[in-house]
Amino acid sequence: MAETPTRKIIHVDMDAFYASVEQRDNPDLRGKAIAVGYGAKRGVVAAASYEARAFGVRSAMPSTTALRQCPELIFVQPRFEAYRAVSQQIRTIFARYTEAIEPLSLDEAYLDVTANARGLPTASDTATDIRACIFAETGLTASAGVSYNKFLAKLASDMRKPNGQFIIPPQRGAEFIATLPVKKFHGIGPVTATKMNALGIETGADLRAQSLEFLQRQFGKSGAWYYAIARGEDDRPVEPNRPRKSSGSETTFYEDRVIPAEIEAGILEMADDVWTWCEKNQSFGATVTVKIKYADFRIITRSRTASRPVAARELLHEISLALVRAIYPVTIGIRLVGVSVSNFSSNDDAQLDLQLLQPQ
Repeated sequence: MAETPTRKIIHVDMDAFYASVEQRDNPDLRGKAIAVGYGAKRGVVAAASYEARAFGVRSAMPSTTALRQCPELIFVQPRFEAYRAVSQQIRTIFARYTEAIEPLSLDEAYLDVTANARGLPTASDTATDIRACIFAETGLTASAGVSYNKFLAKLASDMRKPNGQFIIPPQRGAEFIATLPVKKFHGIGPVTATKMNALGIETGADLRAQSLEFLQRQFGKSGAWYYAIARGEDDRPVEPNRPRKSSGSETTFYEDRVIPAEIEAGILEMADDVWTWCEKNQSFGATVTVKIKYADFRIITRSRTASRPVAARELLHEISLALVRAIYPVTIGIRLVGVSVSNFSSNDDAQLDLQLLQPQ
């Protein structure tokens, strides 16, 4: 029997995507510290240029905090139509190399290039070619991670940012993971990382030293996943047509919030993210859900199902605000808010966690 070829997976991640589009389109912003978002007192940074990141400005940071850290920071209001247009350009470039494209958001995707359409000999060559085409056709830079599975490819794409790529070959997968802190693993959030640290699991090597039974006892059904990734194993396929049931977006605040106006600003930002996807795909759901995570990590959700699909941004805003206002007064700080829409009226349902504001 013929041996199954080693998979070649690329994770492409655009560099400071929103901010880079703004700097490309407005030469006056190039080389300057900019933040995409609303710079009002209750605003939040949606994306920051690398010049701004040098001052510690990050996505999801309140605008007032960002301005304290970088007084010269320039706020630019988001232009989602422009970002979607560039995202489509990039998707078209991907399609020249493979049909196996799994978008994660407007600015990142997995590609399975085991058999790429260009016939390039290695996944590294393919990633280099893709990044060169993106720059030539959009004027923007992208970083890429190349490996034999999705988990490692995504980790690798962070290693040479911005405008670089990193390869983790099969013979180095377990070795690479062994040196990383578990808090750097995608899919291991702060709560789980803290629990692992309390159990003496600080690195991938520590995680690999645990038995499957121990991990299942401590982490339930996720234990088998942690056992596998500690060994560099991830069999998930790149899924171009994965089943989609909802569209959602959430953000973790850098500072816990108790003031209603600040909480609602975050809710509206997330609702706008969701609406961007719904409008683009012409898929509208009847159920709106608001997610709240408190400073003590307790999570609650509130949902409402309308009699017909929510097909207007203003209506999505109205329902989302009504749902979050139902939890007032706030006595414990809120660290995360999210909005999602489900119960779609068409078959083109979608789960697209935009994660535009990255901390989890």
